[in-house]
Amino acid sequence: MTTDRSDRLFAGAVAENAGDFAPRDWFLFTGISLIWGSSFLFIAYALEGLTPGMVTLGRVGLGALALGCIRLLGPRRAGIDRSDRARVAALAVIWVAVPFTLFPLAQQYINSAVTGLLNGAMPVFAALVSTVFAKTAPRPVQMVGLALGFGGITVISLASGGGESSEAVGVGLVLAATVCYGFAVNLAAPLQARYGAVTLMSTVLAVATVLVVPFGLWDLGANEIAAGPIASVVFLGAVGTGFAYWIMASLVGRVGAIRAAFITYLIPPVSLVLGVVVRGDEVAALALVGAGLTIGGALLASRRPGAPDDAGQLRKSRTTSR
Repeated sequence: MTTDRSDRLFAGAVAENAGDFAPRDWFLFTGISLIWGSSFLFIAYALEGLTPGMVTLGRVGLGALALGCIRLLGPRRAGIDRSDRARVAALAVIWVAVPFTLFPLAQQYINSAVTGLLNGAMPVFAALVSTVFAKTAPRPVQMVGLALGFGGITVISLASGGGESSEAVGVGLVLAATVCYGFAVNLAAPLQARYGAVTLMSTVLAVATVLVVPFGLWDLGANEIAAGPIASVVFLGAVGTGFAYWIMASLVGRVGAIRAAFITYLIPPVSLVLGVVVRGDEVAALALVGAGLTIGGALLASRRPGAPDDAGQLRKSRTTSR
């Protein structure tokens, strides 16, 4: 018995733009890279007065509120269909609740610069998930870019987690979060195509807020009310979560899950510069080599997919027709 592809949890979705990035795509791509690249810096500031749980709850809750307001002000759209509610619930877990819990915990062991560098592993996992579940394999040039990116992340991990055991714990937590992201961007693609970025992500963040409440209230008395940490959480929630997920979901719908995931190749240099310049974070020289590999991978991965293969297929069809 055959299974309808639309009934699968991870189903492929046709991107609006399968060719070269348009100016709009580059605007979304760059914007989300800058926002999320700076998020690790703001997490570090928030942790100076708040518990990891409160950082997570404040970020997710304010993000849900921001996107909820955007949704109310925009055109009215139908809600999530009953058949997709399990998918949305899964997305709330793997795109928000779990990774947003792991990042503040990880930054108790490693600094913001290293966390951002490690986050560049996400496109590798996104491509693997897409290949296995959605049967959408990257083109050869993208595979080369992914290989370079994987090599870079491996180097960063070895350089950053090779000291104290606590540093290895932090590295492991970040990589676990990026695995979640790899699944999430693939799951989000068909849902975003059906419901739009605002409807989808406002619902996802609302569900995720409920899920992280117990973690947020854990050790509530340990929080210190101070302007800096509070302002950091407000930015993380309203901009780094609500507005950023709106942009990301739009980008996934525009260019597809795999290419949208490549934004994380630009997050490492942003987080590195901010962490070192603003907070004086220390980063191993070998980790910088790894960051260079991820940037090289990004340059290859952003190439127009299918151009060489399409040309070869065209030559083959012409030969066959003769």
